[in-house]
Amino acid sequence: MAATSNRAKWLTPFLWISVIAWGVALGGKLFEFVVVMPSWAANPPESLTLMPYGPRYPFNPGDFFQPLGPVALVGCVGALYCGWHAPSRFKGLLWLQFAVLLLTAIATPTLFWPIITDLYRAGTGTAPLSGSTLHVLISKWYWYDGIRTAFGILAFACSMHALGTRSSALGA
Repeated sequence: MAATSNRAKWLTPFLWISVIAWGVALGGKLFEFVVVMPSWAANPPESLTLMPYGPRYPFNPGDFFQPLGPVALVGCVGALYCGWHAPSRFKGLLWLQFAVLLLTAIATPTLFWPIITDLYRAGTGTAPLSGSTLHVLISKWYWYDGIRTAFGILAFACSMHALGTRSSALGA
């Protein structure tokens, strides 16, 4: 019983870590959707020089988003461990946010990095692409990123709901 009680004490800090990580990531995605992406997608290939990669741009978005992954992982796995004996409905929230994190970790290098590479090379002229190909790649990026962001919103909502209902789920 002491182990369960100890887990319950740690559930709140792990949920807060998760909520903060997902919230910061979504704030970054909002900025990227509203400010960064419309700039580099406005008029390819010329506008691709505004992509936030390479020597002309001082910051890579990965430098912001990649450190959030391990933080979210700690929050998600810690909350899942601490909430292991909670009712199925509550535990489902914890599993869902972990699944989104895993899906994002798999999709980012397999789906997004190749598109970024092609767009960056087209923007620098090292591998020019036709206008129609660029528009397809940009559309694909927006579509995939929209889905990834929607999943992030779902994970954030799950972590927020779990944080708000943890007391009733643990019978406290």
